[in-house]
Amino acid sequence: MPSTSRLTRAAGDTANFVDERTSIGSFTKFMARKIFPDHWSFMLGEIALYSFIVLLLSGVILTAFFVPSMDQVKYSGGLAQLQGTEMSKAFESTIHMSFDVPGGLLMRQIHHWAALIFTAAIVTHMARIFFTGAFRKPREINWLVGFTLMIMSLAAGFTGYSLPDDVLSGNGLRIIDGVILSIPIIGRYISYGLFGGQFPGDVLIPRMFTAHILLIPGIILALVALHLFLVFMQKHTQYPGGGRTDKNVVGLPLFPVYTAKAGGFFFVVFGSIALLGAAFQINPVWNYGPYDPSPVSAGTQPDWYMLFIDGGLRIMPGMFEVVLGGYTLSLNILIPAVVMPGLFFGFLALYPWIEKWATGDRGERHVLDRPRNAPVRTGLGVAIITFYVVLVLEGSNDIVAKLFSLSINDLTIMFRFLVFALPVAAFMITKRIAMGLQRKDRELVLHGEETGRIVRFKSGEYIEVHEPISEQERWVLVSYANLKPHEIGPEANEHGVRRKGLRWRRFTAALSRFYFEDRVEPVTPAELAEAQEHHATEIEAKKNAEPYDAASSHV
Repeated sequence: MPSTSRLTRAAGDTANFVDERTSIGSFTKFMARKIFPDHWSFMLGEIALYSFIVLLLSGVILTAFFVPSMDQVKYSGGLAQLQGTEMSKAFESTIHMSFDVPGGLLMRQIHHWAALIFTAAIVTHMARIFFTGAFRKPREINWLVGFTLMIMSLAAGFTGYSLPDDVLSGNGLRIIDGVILSIPIIGRYISYGLFGGQFPGDVLIPRMFTAHILLIPGIILALVALHLFLVFMQKHTQYPGGGRTDKNVVGLPLFPVYTAKAGGFFFVVFGSIALLGAAFQINPVWNYGPYDPSPVSAGTQPDWYMLFIDGGLRIMPGMFEVVLGGYTLSLNILIPAVVMPGLFFGFLALYPWIEKWATGDRGERHVLDRPRNAPVRTGLGVAIITFYVVLVLEGSNDIVAKLFSLSINDLTIMFRFLVFALPVAAFMITKRIAMGLQRKDRELVLHGEETGRIVRFKSGEYIEVHEPISEQERWVLVSYANLKPHEIGPEANEHGVRRKGLRWRRFTAALSRFYFEDRVEPVTPAELAEAQEHHATEIEAKKNAEPYDAASSHV
């Protein structure tokens, strides 16, 4: 056996050989010194990443058994209820995978649950970024990368959901075909190119299979790599706290702390998904049967991430059709399924720039906002979520009507009103709650926490004792920007000439007033010093105070 010194020397020589040709030593040093802040909400992105890994692993197994063909065959497998039924090879292979392949059904359900969690984690992660302002400079590009990842997750989920070629997914595809056909001029050409002719055609499943296992995962992998690269190259955002500024990062090193945490957390996510796949049935396609354009099952909805489009179609009145030059423009489909999602997602994609126009802030921001300190942004986020939830409920209006014994028509009329009224109400209520919390923070900084203890001065005056908060707590409550509305300035210069870009300045000024006209000023150092002096006087007086005796009180 070689000696320890010889093994050490061999290992060192090997490391030098690799480092001289790859410079991996510098990269390792950079990675080892990389600091990341520690907060539970940062794990939302990790859940999305690990779910995607589970998707890839389970998808490789499923690909080995799935047949992406729309050729018709008669079923002769082990499921008695479908014996002799005519179906596509895609549906037949799905049934074979579920009942005849050991562990096949488990893999299918793990794959489906992982897809749902992947999309949910991305949406929740983006909500955290939105509410805390983590999209601000220099992370606007990364926001767009995350937004595109969300869109790709929807595309991956929809294409995978449609591959079994069952009644439920087939009806979903028929709806998508109707949506595509509602697009003026180009809709018919898109539909013909996608389906290879009239719906449903005989080439859609192979094309969707290629997109699902090759094109979309490739784009997602590239976006994930770009997202992680930008996270590593830029400073990681951190929540406000003592000593945390836009010029530093307070946290723990990547190696070995976060590496060990990440490894363990991956198995937690994987185990949770496996438990869901083993214990909770999802998408039992054998109950729906192979796709047939004639039946439409009651009480069936697409997965949650596509349900808002179904709700939009259900909530839209069916009378809005316009005939222009002999061409029928189906606004009852175009508006809820094309225009509304386009505006919805377009607003989300452009939001970092919308807020930048309102604030006029061009500096880098690495410390996150507390949602209460950005009341308009928080209100907008809650309004968007409320709008989405109303559409989801309308997409399940038949189930809601049956569950609560209500009229489905009355529900639809109610949701048509609520889809406009509830988001506005949610915005106003959330904004007022956020501003109320800001005022409470001012009280805590200036006067401390209420103790519930009442003392009496010798003069007979009763007061409640307040305990001052710690410096760490005070830092969190006072360290936020005091943003004010823009001033538009004079419309003309000293020579009476109208200034250029006046309309744009008016727009940004109006946007700024919308964001910052109602605001709560943060505590200034002068106010804090005055409050501390008053508090010191109160404490000194408390020393000579007589305790309050509730039993003998006649207040």
